[in-house]
Amino acid sequence: MIEWEGEGALLAVRRQGEAHAIIEVMTEAHGLHAGLVRGGASRRTAPILQPGAQLALTWRARIEDHLGAFTVEPVRSRAARVMGDRAALAGLNAACALLVFALPERAPHPRLYAATVSLLDALGDPGWPAAYLAWERLLLEETGYGLDLATCAVTGATDGLAYVSPRTGRAVSEAGAGAYADRLLPLPGVLRGGPGGPADILEGLGVTGHFLRTRLAPALGDRPVPEARARLVDALRRAAT
Repeated sequence: MIEWEGEGALLAVRRQGEAHAIIEVMTEAHGLHAGLVRGGASRRTAPILQPGAQLALTWRARIEDHLGAFTVEPVRSRAARVMGDRAALAGLNAACALLVFALPERAPHPRLYAATVSLLDALGDPGWPAAYLAWERLLLEETGYGLDLATCAVTGATDGLAYVSPRTGRAVSEAGAGAYADRLLPLPGVLRGGPGGPADILEGLGVTGHFLRTRLAPALGDRPVPEARARLVDALRRAAT
C-alpha cells in the first residue's frame, strides 16, 4: 500500500456513481493529483468538496499508477467568501480550470502551488485582479511559456518598453518596434510589476491570453482554453464599466 498526507487546493469534482466523487487537487509535493472520495456525493461530504476549498488529504493506493482514494478533511472554504462577488467567483473558477487544463498529473510545481494558495485566499480583496494576472503569468512560466519583459528584444534597452512580441513573448521598445508596432501586443506596466487600473489589467490579460491560446493550448493537443477564463475576462470588463 502506498500512502501520503498533505494539504491541497480542490480544483475539480465529478460524481462517480450514486455515492462517490472523483476529485482533482493541487498539492505542493505531488502536483495535480486525482483520486476517489468514497461517499463524496453524500450530504455530509458534498458540501466540503467545493472548488477552491483547502483540504487536508490522505491518499492511498495499492500501486503508484492506480487512481487511489482520498480521505479529506476541510481546512477552509473559499467559495462561500466569493459567492456574492461575480468577478471574484469567476477568478476562482478560472484559476481552478486553468490548472487542470495546463498541468501534467503528479508533477510538483511548489512555486505555482504557493502562488495559487495565495491567490485563492486573496480573491475578493482589493487588488486581487492584479494578483490573478501575476498568477497567470507565472502559470505560463511554469509550463515553459514565460514572458521575457526585462529588456527590448531588438535593442537590448531596458527603458521605453511598450510592446510584447506575439511570437516570442519578449518585450520590445518604442524605438525597437519601428514600423512593426501595429503587429505587436501592448505591454501595460502592470505586467512588469507596476500599478495598474482595471483597463491595464484587462490589457495584461489580453497578452497572457494570447500565449495561453497560441502557445500552451497547441502544446496540449490544441484543446481550447477553458471557457471559465473568458467568463473571468467578461466579468472584469463588466466591473470596469
